[in-house]
Amino acid sequence: MTDFMEWLYMRYIMPEIQQSDDSGYKKYFAMLADELTVDQLDARDRALEFYACNAFLLGLRTGAGLYAAQQRDNIV
Repeated sequence: MTDFMEWLYMRYIMPEIQQSDDSGYKKYFAMLADELTVDQLDARDRALEFYACNAFLLGLRTGAGLYAAQQRDNIV
């Protein structure tokens, strides 16, 4: 992961995840944390970082693609 994505995750994405509603997936992560070793917790946190950053990038790419398609449609 690039330095920018690591910075973005620490400064924007992770705080948003931590402030999100506790219902849904977060309660399962909390239940799982009680059963994992320290190494497994680290691997879980790294996996969350990887998938959260890639989901963010997917959103950017999707938005850019939709914008380009809209601009193309407006020209015709």
